[in-house]
Amino acid sequence: MTSPPIGGPQPARGRALVAVAACTLVVALLGLGVLLDFAPQLDLDGAVSERLYAGDDRAPALDGLLETLTAAGLTVVRALLFAPVLVWLLVRGAYRTATWVLAAILLVAPLTTLLKELFGRVRPDFDLGGARYESLSYPSGHSSGIATLVVVALVLAWPVLAPRARGAAVALGGALVVLVGLTRMWLGVHFLSDVLGGWALGIGWSLLVATVAGGLPGGRAALPRSEPVRA
Repeated sequence: MTSPPIGGPQPARGRALVAVAACTLVVALLGLGVLLDFAPQLDLDGAVSERLYAGDDRAPALDGLLETLTAAGLTVVRALLFAPVLVWLLVRGAYRTATWVLAAILLVAPLTTLLKELFGRVRPDFDLGGARYESLSYPSGHSSGIATLVVVALVLAWPVLAPRARGAAVALGGALVVLVGLTRMWLGVHFLSDVLGGWALGIGWSLLVATVAGGLPGGRAALPRSEPVRA
């Protein structure tokens, strides 16, 4: 008898690897556009940034709201949100599951930093100000972080979600990813391609870790289907 493939049932593994390849291609092509000063991409980035930037004279209440909404992409926020989940997994003895979840959540930040150094893009610079951060811009760390958080949560919870709840979970998670990405442009700290590249990085990285570790539904590091949550 042959052993099951690492990472869960073959169809799920195959789909995940296709998604990883597609996300890797997106990150690479957008990054290449940055390196080569690809005019159509840079022109679109500039136009979208100018249109969405909320301006330096925004009301303090709006600034506070944007800073609060964008915080979901921070490493510390991801760690705090997943800390109870990790404790629960460890108490249950699900060490493999806890390991891949922790790796995906924490390692996306240094991976993003590495790519920032590779592509070396400076932050948006507006005539009337802007954030003027000294850190680099592509890909967006908040965008990769929130995409990682949502994808890891969906992959982890998928086996125990009722079918009707899965659609709602995907919709809510997708809305959060989009919202955080928009806040980066509203605040004037990222271009459109930074956000798109960050999303692709977070999705691809999360699925790659889950696939390699067997965290996809049905895999050896996935939650069992025997504990359904009723919709």
